[in-house]
Amino acid sequence: MPIRWYGPANPTDPTYQHFARIVNLCLHGGIFAAVNSGLWFVQGMRHPFPQLGWLTGPWALIWLVQLLLVLQQRPNPEPLDPS
Repeated sequence: MPIRWYGPANPTDPTYQHFARIVNLCLHGGIFAAVNSGLWFVQGMRHPFPQLGWLTGPWALIWLVQLLLVLQQRPNPEPLDPS
């Protein structure tokens, strides 16, 4: 199921901002996975790349820090109005 925003786009809305952070996190993760899997595949085939661990490790750490920031900055759920 694709990610969608239903409703008016209001950049000042905390839920909209959180949604934008999640989309950016997913995009970052996808690029990380595609680039690193491709580089590890090429290295496994024939081309030695000894610095590949130094590229993958810090990049994964940056992605994890971004994940923690997204989780920390999520908005509080709005209480349901019983009336």
